[in-house]
Amino acid sequence: MHKKTSRAVMMTVAILLLFILGASYLHITNGVFDMSVIDVLKTLLRIEPNPKFDLVIFEFRLPRIVIAALVGVGLGMAGVVLQGITRNGLADPGILGINAGAGAAVVIFMFFFQFRVVTADIHSWLSILIMPIFGFVGGTMAAALIFSFAIKNGHLDMQRLILTGIAINSGFGALSLFLSLKMNAQDYESAAVWMAGSIYNANWIFVVSMLPWLLLLGFYVYRKSYLLDYFQLEEDSITSLGIALEKEKIKLLLASVGLVSACVSVSGSIGFIGLMAPHIAKQLVGIQHRYVMPVSALIGACLLVFADFIGKTVFAPSELAVGIVVSIIGIPYFLYLLVKSKA
Repeated sequence: MHKKTSRAVMMTVAILLLFILGASYLHITNGVFDMSVIDVLKTLLRIEPNPKFDLVIFEFRLPRIVIAALVGVGLGMAGVVLQGITRNGLADPGILGINAGAGAAVVIFMFFFQFRVVTADIHSWLSILIMPIFGFVGGTMAAALIFSFAIKNGHLDMQRLILTGIAINSGFGALSLFLSLKMNAQDYESAAVWMAGSIYNANWIFVVSMLPWLLLLGFYVYRKSYLLDYFQLEEDSITSLGIALEKEKIKLLLASVGLVSACVSVSGSIGFIGLMAPHIAKQLVGIQHRYVMPVSALIGACLLVFADFIGKTVFAPSELAVGIVVSIIGIPYFLYLLVKSKA
């Protein structure tokens, strides 16, 4: 049985990787400036390099695809952790307000340091590397507020969790909007585009700024994913197994906040990936979190690369923010899960 499960997971992973490659192919060859597969291969393999193709691929499209995939991976893994910790299938970094907390902290950074995401260049290295730290502080504050209000009689109340998350989300969203309205026109434009959830201005500096967070924290939550299976049991049963329940929950929660913060710092607030990816993963590979975690990460990457491609092409030459595209897909899915949970 174990071999069959492992084989099924490997097959699922292989199919998802093919989907990601397919989405990347569509993304890199289509746009305002279309290219053939031959042109792309020649450019990537450095056969007859063309300055025009180099600019389009290496400076615009490739970093955008990489950022979309990395953000999808981070949000997918964070969603698995939050749903596992709370034992609530509706838990999501966006719905719970963690995205909004991290986003508000980054907007504060943009407001006081006059940093424009849209115009980031090589001289902005330090600012871009600091942004995930601000996001982590904001996300941690949001998570602390949410969980402190959601605890009732020493236990986490699921209804309070969702309601508190919605309230915190609205509060931090209002703070972000208030600060952005205080900015000058150029800074406001940058903040507004970023808050909508956009990666069209992605560059390699953004990749460098979030990659260490994703590698370290992603490896940590995957190594600890087996604990999420135990968290589905009654608390007395978990404690009897010798697991420091609250301590492990806090560690995993902080790791997931770090993942979300790194993603928010480079892409703005993108919701519903952390909600949809774990559910789809569980339908494909079952409920064991050591399988759900990597599959959810790949599903998140696939969803976000496809969504960014749609946002880039559907209203071309204008672009639709990827956060809006994901919300158009995610809101009906959230309502479906809500109805299903009540059935």
